[in-house]
Amino acid sequence: MLPNYVTVIAEMTAHPGKEDELERLLVALVGQTRKEEGCIQYDLHLADDSSGRFVIVENWTTAEALYNHSKSAHIVAFREASADLRTDPVVRTYTRIA
Repeated sequence: MLPNYVTVIAEMTAHPGKEDELERLLVALVGQTRKEEGCIQYDLHLADDSSGRFVIVENWTTAEALYNHSKSAHIVAFREASADLRTDPVVRTYTRIA
């Protein structure tokens, strides 16, 4: 039986001219987040259409691990540092069923 991982798809778009700065902040999150307890996958993607749209694909062992991630110091700092660089993130959460 497969574990019921919690999957998150988070998408945000950089404001025009802020793409490189947002990317730098997002890349910094990857290494920090992958070290967190319960993190199975944390991958950053950039749309190929030059839109400045970023997508993060995450998998967590439990909802509690995801909650702890959302309250981690590096995520709180990212939200503050990137607020003027991006649109509000669209975050969708899923549970693996097959």
